[in-house]
Amino acid sequence: MLERSFWTCLTVLALLGAGGPVMAQAPGGVSLTAMIKGLDTPWGLALLPDGGALITERDGAVLYWNGAETRALANVPAVVARGQGGLLDVTLARDFKQSREVFLTYAKPVRGGAATALAVARLSNDATRFENLRDIFVMSTGDSSGRHFGSRVVEAPDGTLFITIGDRGDRPSAQDRARHNGSVIRINRDGSVPADNPFVGQAGILPEIWSFGHRNPQGTDFDAQGRMWTAEHGARGGDEVNLIKRGANFGWPVISYGRHYIGGKIGEGSVKPGMEQPAHYWDPSMAPSGMIIYGGDMFPEWRGDMFVGSLKFDYISRLEITADQAREVEKIQTDETERVRDLVEADDGSIWFIAAGSGTVYRMARP
Repeated sequence: MLERSFWTCLTVLALLGAGGPVMAQAPGGVSLTAMIKGLDTPWGLALLPDGGALITERDGAVLYWNGAETRALANVPAVVARGQGGLLDVTLARDFKQSREVFLTYAKPVRGGAATALAVARLSNDATRFENLRDIFVMSTGDSSGRHFGSRVVEAPDGTLFITIGDRGDRPSAQDRARHNGSVIRINRDGSVPADNPFVGQAGILPEIWSFGHRNPQGTDFDAQGRMWTAEHGARGGDEVNLIKRGANFGWPVISYGRHYIGGKIGEGSVKPGMEQPAHYWDPSMAPSGMIIYGGDMFPEWRGDMFVGSLKFDYISRLEITADQAREVEKIQTDETERVRDLVEADDGSIWFIAAGSGTVYRMARP
């Protein structure tokens, strides 16, 4: 069996060329193949049943890749492409083969600036455009800040949608449940609020909120038990992995394991009753982005492990999950892992990831 730590001695035997897919070989028979190149600030990736892919570019394009070349889709949302905002995540509906529905998160132009929004649309049969594009969620207030949009969307096993939203650079707002800032949102696929959300019917609290006290969660996935996990940006230190719980307060900015960028203490320390502790935290910060919890057959030795991309240190973190805790056990770092923005598990068990630094999508697989 392949050693679980083979990446620690990774040697690249082939470099990327100007042509089609080029393979980089790792000891133990694992390959990295450049599948899609020449992307401009790519953010989100979704793999299609026909073998193609959808990729978002932050400036406002959604690209369709047919296995050989890319083309821009028509009828995409108008976005505020400023700072960290723009066209962000893309996720296929679980019933995509029947509905052809696609979910898009983006920075929507609204009064006061921009707001994290979730749109749904049907991908046309010829994959040239979106049809019946419509918003099903827009956060309650806009802001002129170009920071902390959060903006991953996942569909839960029960068919509800979870959207992550950052504090938009307004730290106290993450504790204000009259606003969507700094929260994980749960809605039905038609945009309505599930009756079993934790704060439904409570005065002064927005009913879409599932959990709050988040700084800027940019990665999320469900494990085999149906539990939701997030990867979240801290300040200077204190990047977190969190096991999301119904109605829970994750503490930002009252507690944190990081410090302000200018060096000052954040809030009241790292622990406070009624506020959740992270399942794992990084110090120094590694700037976590997209994540998956692996469940495939290609790498059975990784099944159940979490993979989180690092934007700052150019690697993929592999974490082992035990009960409600996570522990980083390996850093997958090569010339290809340059600003890892998103990760997706393919049907065959390979792992695809966006290297935003080079504008490339890679496939990690056994050759």
